[in-house]
Amino acid sequence: MNKRRSWRSVLVGAEATILETIQVIDQGAMRVALVVDEQGHLLGVVTDGNIRRGLLNQIGLQEPVSRVMNPHPITVQVTDSREQVLALMNAREIEHLPVVDERGVLVGMELLQELTQPLCKENWVVLMAGGLGSRLGAITRDCPKPLLRVGHKPILEVILESFLQYGFRRFYLSVNYKKQMIQEYFGNGAAWGAEIRYLEEKERMGTAGSLSLLPEPPEQPFFVMNGDLLTRIHFQHILDFHATHQAQATLCVRRVEQTIPFGVVELAQHRLLAIEEKPTHHYFVNAGIYVLDPAVLSLIPAHHYLDMPDLLRKVVAAGMTAAAFPFLDYWMDIGQMGDYDRARQEYEQIFQ
Repeated sequence: MNKRRSWRSVLVGAEATILETIQVIDQGAMRVALVVDEQGHLLGVVTDGNIRRGLLNQIGLQEPVSRVMNPHPITVQVTDSREQVLALMNAREIEHLPVVDERGVLVGMELLQELTQPLCKENWVVLMAGGLGSRLGAITRDCPKPLLRVGHKPILEVILESFLQYGFRRFYLSVNYKKQMIQEYFGNGAAWGAEIRYLEEKERMGTAGSLSLLPEPPEQPFFVMNGDLLTRIHFQHILDFHATHQAQATLCVRRVEQTIPFGVVELAQHRLLAIEEKPTHHYFVNAGIYVLDPAVLSLIPAHHYLDMPDLLRKVVAAGMTAAAFPFLDYWMDIGQMGDYDRARQEYEQIFQ
């Protein structure tokens, strides 16, 4: 990809809304937007973390991007060497640095991903791939949902490669329905430069129950993710968030809006108090992506059905910390046939 066109694709003007900026970040696939004035001067930088904090502070998506941007970003000069840029990135734990000239005009952007190759991470990834996929009807009669194709790849392969991009190499696939097909396709993972093992459910055990089948506890926090999700979420950011908040469990949550297409009436017995026309409510929904500490495994009974929400309730009841990681990256839960059709339509734009 042409680097010059790449950084120009994430420019937004000072008048842009937060929602418009989110769209630029998603389409640019660089997890950052650069706010500039008409002369090209850098005014600020916006990351998903800036937007996440804004959402938690109840800043609306139609507010100007200046409400959430960092107006004093760290920058480098066009004369700085690659070694100087990389040293600054490592020292400040920064993934992208705007490049400006002596007048403060933006002339480029350095990306850590382009300067370094991802290091191999020891954190395990458990992918839940044992579901029936019954809501998709006949198309899962002969093929398990994780092997349904988007573009030219199965859903589960897209997930696997997303983790590989961040340096994760050790995977467990929890399988049940048509497990032989999944095992035959992925094997031991060598074709992807990965190590894949299997948790074989003799009966359906839910999105958390099969974790009791792990042959040994991991030494570090590990991911658990549903095997029917497509996302561009930044997996390293989730691990960093989990560690920063000293959580034993972290669930990723996605903000959704729901508009009620009627006038909502507030009453006190028979008296009218207020009418709100077509109100929009905001919610955070469970995105099916989790990071768990090894200690959480002690809360999972062996050979019992257990879904992840029930495990999270156990975490809270045990006095452990459960944190929520809000994100706005691309996310698609392929539950219904309409979701699958949309995922196939969007795959080339999002993942290529």
